[in-house]
Parts: sequence; structure tokens; C-alpha cells
Amino acid sequence: MSLKLSIEALEVIDMIARKGSFAAAAEALYRVPSALTYTVRKLEEDLGIELFDRSGHRATLTAAGAELLKEGRYLLDAAQTLECRVRRIATGVETDIAIAISDLFDFQPILNLLQTFYQQGFGTRVKLLREVYGGSWDALQTNRADISIGAPGDSPPGNGFGTHLLGQLEFVFAIAPHHPLAALPEPLDANDIVQHRVVAAADSSRNLPPRTSGILSGQDTLTVPDMQTKLQAQISGIAIGYLPKQMAQTAADKGLLLIKQVAEPKPVAPTFIAWRHQRPADMGKAIQWLLKQLSELTLEQLLTK
Repeated sequence: MSLKLSIEALEVIDMIARKGSFAAAAEALYRVPSALTYTVRKLEEDLGIELFDRSGHRATLTAAGAELLKEGRYLLDAAQTLECRVRRIATGVETDIAIAISDLFDFQPILNLLQTFYQQGFGTRVKLLREVYGGSWDALQTNRADISIGAPGDSPPGNGFGTHLLGQLEFVFAIAPHHPLAALPEPLDANDIVQHRVVAAADSSRNLPPRTSGILSGQDTLTVPDMQTKLQAQISGIAIGYLPKQMAQTAADKGLLLIKQVAEPKPVAPTFIAWRHQRPADMGKAIQWLLKQLSELTLEQLLTK
């Protein structure tokens, strides 16, 4: 019995679902739309089902198509992992490396390091991801990333990730100068703080339970996508909250925020560079090079100011 489902067909279906049209998917895959149409129609005929509802403006998966893609993505991930593993065994170098970077960190130090990385001639493609809070660990666990820069606190149990401690991250409580809390004497206690809206950056975890911090029970919460948006929300006075000390101090020096003492400060948090494999033998030359260089960066260099 010959298999009717191919990796190529799954890639096509996945891209159409992501892009919403055959034309956009064809452009992303550097192919002509007619080639994608043929691939999908051939698979539909072979399986005897419809994969896409073509009645609307967007190419929408049918229930059967959605189930095929849901399970098919596991096959795509496995095929990509196998391809990378085979190439790494043959050459000792990874085909692709994905690096997750905490939203607390500035991209520039990483881009500077990549300039030198590309000069090494590994031929490895690099993908940079932005993750928020526990999403830095989740990216490793779900194989979205090979390296995570800025993974906070304790790692998820039982995963055996390799880690390098970057340092201890200190948070301070910050508010806009015109916020009502600005007029209250320090230290601010929980009864003062809970009456005002707090802003939180949404944890980007997909599988791990989302983490939260610095939010009191019953407190009105504004959720934003990342730390930069959280900073802007606090400067605007729409909400309050904790920020990394370096980031808050930069805004305070410009008169945009006030750093206030609180009765129960947020504890310092260990912050790590983490990776999926503990043993060097399980890593290719490109990741080993990157980890060596990354370990020489300091927390202060990486933090967004």
C-alpha cells in the first residue's frame, strides 16, 4: 500500500492555512499558485475528502482538513528534526538554529554576536523569536527554540535543560508622576496598590501553564503583549506595576516614571541562558559556538534600558 500523504503536501496545506490564500502561500513557498492547487486537489482526490472550503475569500480548512493539519504538523516537526539531525551527524553542524529572546532583553547585543557568527562560515540558518516570561522555557520544551536567552526562575520539572546563570534580575515598582499613588507616603502597602489597575505582559507559553507575577488578588489587570508595551502603559498612567530596575530607572531619569518603595518588594529573580541538550556531544558546532559566546554576555548588556 503506497502512502497518499507526503511531507510536501503537508507543507503546502500548512502554509495555505497560515497565509489564508493559495496565492500568498505560493509566494511564501516560491512556487506558482497552480502548483499548490494541483497538490491540494490531488491529495483531496487520493483521500476522498475536501481539505479546504473554497466558498469564501479566504482558504478555510474543513473539519477534516483541520484535523489532518493538526496531526500533520507533528510529522512536519519530526521530519525537520530528522533532517537537522542527519545533517548534524554528517557534518557536525546544525542546519537551523532557533533562538528565543526574552522581551526584557535588547536585540542589539544578539545581532552584534550574529555578525561574528556568520563570519565563521557554519552555513546555519538562524531564526530569532520573541518570548514573554515562561514562554522562554516553553519555547525549549515545544522545540520552537534550541537556545533561550532570558529564561526566568526555575525550569519546568523533568526536562533536563542545560543552563547558564546570567544573573539576578531586580524589579522595582514604578508609576507615572501624575498617577494617584504618587501622592501617597512610602512604602506603599498592598491595600494602596490593589485599588489601582496593574499592567501585565502576557506569558507566551503555549503548553506550559502561564506564569504571573506582581498581581494582587482581585486587582484589575490590563494585559499587554510584551514588556515594551507594559512600560508605555505605565508611563501613560493607565496602569501600575513592576519593571526591571534598569528599564524603570532610565524612564525615571527622564521624568517619565517614579520608582516607589513598597512594603512587600518583589524578590530578585535568577535569569538564565538555557538550551535543550545538556551534553556537548548532543550539540553541533554552531550551537556550541553560540553558547560559548553568549555565556560571555552580562545581564546588564542584554537588558533593555
